[in-house]
Amino acid sequence: MGAAVPQTHAAEKGAVNGNIRQSIVFWCFNAAGDKWDIEKTAQVAKSLGCQSVELVDPSQWGTLKKHGLVCAIAPNGMPGAPFMKGFNNPRYHEEVITRTKSAIDACADAGFPSVIAFTGFKWRDADDPSSGEIPQEEGFDNCVKGLKQVAGYAEKKGVTICLEHLNTRDDTHPMKGHPGYQGDDVDAVADMLRRVGSPRVKMLFDIYHVQIMNGDVIRRLGQHMDIIGHVHTAGNPGRGELDENQEIQYPAIMRKLVELNYDGYVGQEFIPTRDPLEGLTQAVTLCDV
Repeated sequence: MGAAVPQTHAAEKGAVNGNIRQSIVFWCFNAAGDKWDIEKTAQVAKSLGCQSVELVDPSQWGTLKKHGLVCAIAPNGMPGAPFMKGFNNPRYHEEVITRTKSAIDACADAGFPSVIAFTGFKWRDADDPSSGEIPQEEGFDNCVKGLKQVAGYAEKKGVTICLEHLNTRDDTHPMKGHPGYQGDDVDAVADMLRRVGSPRVKMLFDIYHVQIMNGDVIRRLGQHMDIIGHVHTAGNPGRGELDENQEIQYPAIMRKLVELNYDGYVGQEFIPTRDPLEGLTQAVTLCDV
């Protein structure tokens, strides 16, 4: 393995070692100051040695394939904020399952590996906190029931459903934290997913969210590697760059992933606060252990 890159300066080389398969999360840079389109994002990914641009609508996958890239994890097709209406609430099961199957079909046709999923918000009406809460035990039972309805389909298609754990502590920005999200305890989410009992239903382990809600990231990677299908990054606090202004030691975490023989993708999902290319180059190089 190559030497670790210090977090105290911007590096210049991108991903060259090949131990971590890196991906760029499209929304972060599409929403940045100069709003990279899919063509520019794909060009940047290729130039930095990344293998994927993820959470990209299937209508834009042709651009990824033109550049020899994949979409490491696909959106589930739910309109609006897709993490609000999920598998924990039976009133949304029909739509969530239908859209997830459609996303699985698209991935299978394209040869792409996975589709994102969410527990959903804990409110009985996801848009209305006054509608009352779904208790966690009930919500997770609903998740297991709903995921089992689509797990067999995913197995047949060879596509993995990765359900994301999110933090509920940060209420400063709609994409920095998600107050009301039911799946905010990474250990409980992992245990729930194990109950589904499918090799094609796993967890999206977002290091930023885990750091906020549970911490002890390296130990938890070891405890939950059996159920981890995808990984995301961001600096904490603030979901910014992976630099000296945040608290997470990314080289150590990446080395742990290599030690654990993790062969999935690591998606760079931070919100740029400065030149996005500079920040992204630094993040990709830092994770290239």
